[in-house]
Amino acid sequence: MTIEPGLRQTPLHRAHVEAGARMVPFAGWHMPVQYTGVMDEHVAVRTRAGLFDVSHMGEITVRGPQALAFLQHLTCNDVSKLAAGRIQYSALMTPNGAFIDDLLVHRMAENDYFLVVNAANTPKDVSWVLEHARSYDVEARDASEEWAQIAIQGPQALAIVKELSAEDPSPIRYYGFVRTDVCGVPCILSRTGYTGEDGFEIYCAPEAAERIWYAILGEGARAGIVPVGLGARDTLRLEAKMALYGNDIDDTTTVLEADLGWIVKLEKGPFVGSDVLARQKAEGVRRKLVGFETEGRAVARHGYPAFVGGEAAGPVRSGSFAPFLKKNIGLVYLPRGAWDPGTRFEVEIRGRREPATVVPTPFYKRAR
Repeated sequence: MTIEPGLRQTPLHRAHVEAGARMVPFAGWHMPVQYTGVMDEHVAVRTRAGLFDVSHMGEITVRGPQALAFLQHLTCNDVSKLAAGRIQYSALMTPNGAFIDDLLVHRMAENDYFLVVNAANTPKDVSWVLEHARSYDVEARDASEEWAQIAIQGPQALAIVKELSAEDPSPIRYYGFVRTDVCGVPCILSRTGYTGEDGFEIYCAPEAAERIWYAILGEGARAGIVPVGLGARDTLRLEAKMALYGNDIDDTTTVLEADLGWIVKLEKGPFVGSDVLARQKAEGVRRKLVGFETEGRAVARHGYPAFVGGEAAGPVRSGSFAPFLKKNIGLVYLPRGAWDPGTRFEVEIRGRREPATVVPTPFYKRAR
């Protein structure tokens, strides 16, 4: 296999190639986009279990007497609400109230935090964090090389992990984590994911990644587990309306416009971008990210132009056929007055304007 020069490989690269995965460049990495096919892999996660290599994600540690104050300044959620062993979805903020990146904040212990950021944004995020850390009594460090990350998602994920973990994972709440051994390897085991299903993300030393990967596939074989590539990861997260940086959110979209107001805690005090968000909250946003469906067989994909009342409204941010729901779905920013479910607008698909309808989100929500 010829690999494009400069592309990085995760510790599981050999496992993907040996499994016959179709490999593609992604965010500077050589990653599996699919194994048997996006449709099959997507449905497997919704009905059984799927295994993902997400070792391309970045990790940053923040420690020190002012770690809490530092993260309160950089992120929009209220880090003070985190107990040890809990995780928070949040955003690194720009001064205009938009996204440097979205991320997960883990509280490991007092004055000790573990941040997980997007692969494509890791260098930018690290630079942003280190630059601001100079003003605080903290030690911030890029720890990405020290971790591999494996995600197991789906209805059978708990049963599979239970057989391999030294500590029963059943009591771990959603957005909680423990330090425990998995397959005899010290890990961080978190009940998180990017699919809308129950499941876990496992952080381990890179040299242990293959051992855990193959053990999970072996243990999960009877339950029908399959390895899953980036293609199904994208359709799964879209069905669950989980934002993708670079598509649905970026440094031009504010957190309130992205319909993520639940992670904006203005009451905690000033933080980067809080003045802009406070003004937007008082005045109301002029556009908002909404979900929609298109009719017939036409799929409104990323970048296709949308129109409300004949006026251009901007491009579709994410769009795909939803393999489990069997509908054509998407996300787009629409102007005020066009957000309510049932609102009709148009998307230009291959030169023709096709009807689309705003619908409630998430498109898919698993039964609890």
